[in-house]
Amino acid sequence: MSPSFLVMALGRRLRDIAEEHLRTTGIAVRHLSALGHLSRDPGLSYSELARRAGLTPQSMQATLRSLEQIGAVHRETDAGRGRTARLFVTDIGRELLRSGRSVYAELDVVVREHLSETAVAELSQAFPALTRALDDMGGP
Repeated sequence: MSPSFLVMALGRRLRDIAEEHLRTTGIAVRHLSALGHLSRDPGLSYSELARRAGLTPQSMQATLRSLEQIGAVHRETDAGRGRTARLFVTDIGRELLRSGRSVYAELDVVVREHLSETAVAELSQAFPALTRALDDMGGP
């Protein structure tokens, strides 16, 4: 069987389960991704955050608008039209991030029950190289 197909199918299944569990917190994987990037690099702009998350700026703006509405993110923008917004995670956002990370921790338990430590280590080593190789192919 195709390893590409297997990885895509597994990734889709893991994402679906994560989305289902995150639904109870009121956020989705895209929100969790934005919170994770902002917690590591506070003050990112919409466009930089969209680039890092692999989303269009319009999709990222919608994601951040919903995070702002629930108080998970706040925006600091210099006065004047067309100024770059700087985005920061709030205490609410940090709590949502902790909840989201616990969902991934639960998934990790299941994965580790079915993979040897050697397989996990090999996967961890192969992932960056595969990501670079796929980036070299181009595309979104």
